[in-house]
Amino acid sequence: MTPLSVLDLVPVREGGTVAQALADSAALARVAEAAGYRRFWIAEHHGMEGIAGGATAVALAHIGQATSTIRIGAGGIMLPNHNPLVIAEQFGTLDALFPGRVDLGLGRAPGADQRIAQALRKDLMAAAERFPQDVVELQARFAGYPPLPIAATPGTGADVELWMLGSSLFGASLAAHLGLPFAFASHFAPAQLDQALQVYRERFQPSATLDRPHVMAGMMVVAADSDEEAALLATSGDQSFVALRSGNPGKLRPPVPNYRDSLPPELRAGLDFARSASAIGSPRTVREEMRAFIERTGADEIIVAGAIWDPEARQRSLQLTIEALA
Repeated sequence: MTPLSVLDLVPVREGGTVAQALADSAALARVAEAAGYRRFWIAEHHGMEGIAGGATAVALAHIGQATSTIRIGAGGIMLPNHNPLVIAEQFGTLDALFPGRVDLGLGRAPGADQRIAQALRKDLMAAAERFPQDVVELQARFAGYPPLPIAATPGTGADVELWMLGSSLFGASLAAHLGLPFAFASHFAPAQLDQALQVYRERFQPSATLDRPHVMAGMMVVAADSDEEAALLATSGDQSFVALRSGNPGKLRPPVPNYRDSLPPELRAGLDFARSASAIGSPRTVREEMRAFIERTGADEIIVAGAIWDPEARQRSLQLTIEALA
């Protein structure tokens, strides 16, 4: 079976708190570990009321303490928001706490608007231009070679598995050049999926990290006992997508029957396109749609995302998904 992993945004539910969101994510990670998922990743976002994973390394320490075997990681850290030394220290600390379990996915998009850039005290445009050099510096800090004026402590010698993230050809090209595994964000930005995977595989240069291309592709997956129930559960994520695109993001909202039918055509079309890499339905439906996606992409791994308002329904979705493919 193609290995499955989980991408979690640590969603804050309407009527809920950040503390509840972090507790729900830890419970979800325990379910994923017991079910046989390979990785549990958290994504960095800032200034969003409905997402509690901004302090990504801290949230991952919480997940690591709640689990014992599943790999934990960032999917990803937006490196233009940081400097390589601090990230090496943070993820070196995680490796010391949870040896052999830590992944670090790196993204170039700052994931922030100008207000966030000002709050971070960063020139994000200039930082994004330095992204390739910063990735190489981060590799050097983990390796401890060549000798740098300041050693990352913790960090030097840490066994952290680096990944390149992307939703465009840039990430694919850089991952290929550096010989890193590549994760494509097709769960929300599928436009360049096929072309990016082709570029990555054709240009891949073997490295000390990896001797051949390795692809993980994202899917939006919501599984339930019936297609109708899954479609209803998925409307929470649909509402978040529309709210974000409308410039009015907020907390994760309860499901709404027939939500898509209430949308104007242009928003419905945008939502449908963003969800083109998705599997929403009963176990049978999810199995068919995920197998078709795996065959199309040749992905070595799939990472599943999916915002579901009810934490228990979210846990059950993960269980049904992996059972469907087993």
